[in-house]
Amino acid sequence: MKAIILAAGKSTRTFPLTEDMPKSLLKVANKTILEHNLEQLSGLVDEIIIVVGYKKKKIIGLMRSKRHPFRFRFVEQKSQLGTGHALLQAEPFVNDRFILLMGDNIYLKDDIKRCMEKKSAILVKEVKNPQDFGIVEMEKNLLKRIVEKPDKPKSNLANAALYVLSPEIFSAIKKLKKTSRGEIEVTDAVKKLHVVMATKCFFVTYPWDLLSVNEELLKELDSSRIESEVEEGATIKGVVVVGKGTIVRAGAYVEGPVMIGNGCRIGPNCYIRPYTSIGDNCKVGNGCEIKNSVLMDSVSIGHLSYFGDSVIGFNTNIGAGTITANLRHDNGNVNSVVKGVLVDSGRRKLGAMIGSDVHTGIHTSIFPGRKIFSGKSTLPGEVVREDIE
Repeated sequence: MKAIILAAGKSTRTFPLTEDMPKSLLKVANKTILEHNLEQLSGLVDEIIIVVGYKKKKIIGLMRSKRHPFRFRFVEQKSQLGTGHALLQAEPFVNDRFILLMGDNIYLKDDIKRCMEKKSAILVKEVKNPQDFGIVEMEKNLLKRIVEKPDKPKSNLANAALYVLSPEIFSAIKKLKKTSRGEIEVTDAVKKLHVVMATKCFFVTYPWDLLSVNEELLKELDSSRIESEVEEGATIKGVVVVGKGTIVRAGAYVEGPVMIGNGCRIGPNCYIRPYTSIGDNCKVGNGCEIKNSVLMDSVSIGHLSYFGDSVIGFNTNIGAGTITANLRHDNGNVNSVVKGVLVDSGRRKLGAMIGSDVHTGIHTSIFPGRKIFSGKSTLPGEVVREDIE
């Protein structure tokens, strides 16, 4: 059986993290979203077709640099004209039932298997805020319709955007008219699919969603794995994974669940708090505190810095004494600007969302929920009250 992964889109709602990186290559629990899904597909399919577009070379390069138990085929969606249009690019290579999934959600193998048991299927997930999702309405356990972000939802079953489909879907897509946004969507073509309830499925819509997904994935760690040097005087507590070539220096206190990648330098005298993932080749300096945060690869955090409930992009350098505020004085939810609109993050604690190749000057202070876009910098002592774009 084949799986088709749609990974061509440019996700502007996850800026600044996806300014120069496809969303499917963002890391959470120290693996890219794409690699999480490949692990779940292992043993279920023998060929994977990835529809690429935005920053396609990064996806193709990553897949070719690692060994996987699949045959890979890459097809390009040159213009991002919707999920239906993206799927049509794979039509020449499909002649039987197949799995379709989105490259920016994370799925569970057992859920995929239960979908595969049906001739055709759609995976759904119960959500608390159905007005923010494509909502599935069903009749006798079959899909009746999908209503996008309804004002008055008739169910709380969100479309998890994983399907088992037959090649007939291509003809159905070709009959569709474009939406008001000029796009062709898979959701307008699917009908009467068996509805399968997800055990677990993670959506990454906004940058801060990585924090909740990371927390859930780290909760599943059941044992520590230390593959490198922990100096005498360092403390490892709870479930902690440390990659190869990493040094945890004396005085460091690492309280799991925590994941630290390969080739890192941690400490001395720093505090890595629960639900933190630190990518490969990162440095955390003397006297730092990192809490409930996600660091991509090659992040350097200078001494005496604090990052809580934050996400930091690739190749970013944080100047000494940089502090993120992650709590409003009124204890209300932290808001953040997305595409010019102020969005309630739903989080009482939210720090900074920082893109790739950012440099902060020493003693930078960052207000809750603020963003620093890729390639930007701050001056020594700067207070970041508004997003830096």
